[in-house]
Amino acid sequence: MENCIFCKIAAKEIPSYKVYEDDVVYAFLDLSQVTKGHTLVIPKKHITDIFAYEDKLAAEVFARIPKIARALEKAFPDMLGLNILNNNKELAYQSVFHSHIHLIPRYSKKDDFSIHFGDHSKKNSAAELTEIAQKIEENMEG
Repeated sequence: MENCIFCKIAAKEIPSYKVYEDDVVYAFLDLSQVTKGHTLVIPKKHITDIFAYEDKLAAEVFARIPKIARALEKAFPDMLGLNILNNNKELAYQSVFHSHIHLIPRYSKKDDFSIHFGDHSKKNSAAELTEIAQKIEENMEG
C-alpha cells in the first residue's frame, strides 16, 4: 500500500533492525523498545488489521510467532516471560494501520510494561454469559 510505513520497511525502502524474514512475514525491532528485544511481526502483504485477514494468511503469519518467540528466549536468557500483543483499530491503540504483532519480552515486574484487564469483581450472570457466547457463536464464519 502506498505510504504505509510497514510496507516500506518490508520492502526495505526504510531501514529497520531485521530479526527474521521469509516469504510471508518480516520481523524487526520496534524502535521504542518497551523492553529489550521488543519485536514487531508483520505480514509482507498489506493487511490493515485482524479483521482483514484471510484464513490462510492468518495461519501462515501466526505460525511464525512461536519460532520468533523461541529466538527471543534463547537470545535473552534473563527473559522471564513474553507478552504477545495485537492492537486492532484506533480505539484499541492501533497506531500503524498495517497489521502487526508485538512480542514484548518481560524481565521483571518492574520492567515498565503492564496490562490491566479492569475490575474482576464484576461478575456476569450465567444467563448473561450464555447470551454473549451464543451471539458470538451465531456470527462465526465457517
